[in-house]
Amino acid sequence: MKWEGQRESDNVEDRRDDGPSGGGGIGFGGGRGLGLGGIVVALLASWALGINPLTVLGLLQGGGVPQQQTPAPSSQSRSPAAKPQDPAARFASVVLADTEDVWGQYFAQRQQRYEAPRLVLFRGSTPTECGQGQAAMGPFYCPADHRVYIDLGFYDTLRERLGAPGDFAQAYVIAHEVGHHLQNLLGISAKLDQARGRVSQREYNALSVRLELQADCLAGVWAYHSQQGKGWLEAGDIDEALNAASRIGDDTLQRQSQGTVVPESFTHGSSAQRVRWFKRGQSSGELGSCDTFKAAQL
Repeated sequence: MKWEGQRESDNVEDRRDDGPSGGGGIGFGGGRGLGLGGIVVALLASWALGINPLTVLGLLQGGGVPQQQTPAPSSQSRSPAAKPQDPAARFASVVLADTEDVWGQYFAQRQQRYEAPRLVLFRGSTPTECGQGQAAMGPFYCPADHRVYIDLGFYDTLRERLGAPGDFAQAYVIAHEVGHHLQNLLGISAKLDQARGRVSQREYNALSVRLELQADCLAGVWAYHSQQGKGWLEAGDIDEALNAASRIGDDTLQRQSQGTVVPESFTHGSSAQRVRWFKRGQSSGELGSCDTFKAAQL
């Protein structure tokens, strides 16, 4: 991926020098407590690039949305930081900038305005409007503050533990989370939240799978337009994204963590489904191709 020399985003907030944030963290109301094994499964699900992993943990406990106990800094409380200079952070900034270009143009062509998210780089833990974010959760998007959060050490996990190396695999991580931001802007995520508590856990999991596969498809749409605009992808780049999508399927993660596969507990989709929906978006370049909620077969 020929990313050197490309525009970097101004929407990057670097909190890495803040150090791990202390405080009360997250409190979960009701339900039974999670054992270490349950937490590991939840974090593996979060490593699958899902929606807010705080919600994943709350649902596994049988509770609702996690209650925030540590106030997040407001957008006015931090002055803009200088752009990070280390290669990993610069790469993330370049990818975010390209999502801004692609989605900004896509929305403008439809007489709509795109509100770009901010990308927060942190180490250890950091407060968010969705609760206390932890590096162990993997990358996540917080709809309450329109921010994507990532500890860049996750890329080591992606490469070494999940078997998904390559810079475009890393770009896919960011593009997927930006996909969740699009779902938030379009009101899709809110509809899923409204279903919580009105449907069974199994039904909610099925809806979550459709949300996640749609974010994969949106990442594919971005990849299509990104390549059309910049021509910066090299041989093997798309394969890196497809490999990442395959490595983080629910069936693959469950097989690795517990030795068995329980389809009704899927929250993100199987490896084959994640690959299929990324490829659908990447081949069509159209948001309309990503309506997983109306798809008869995933």
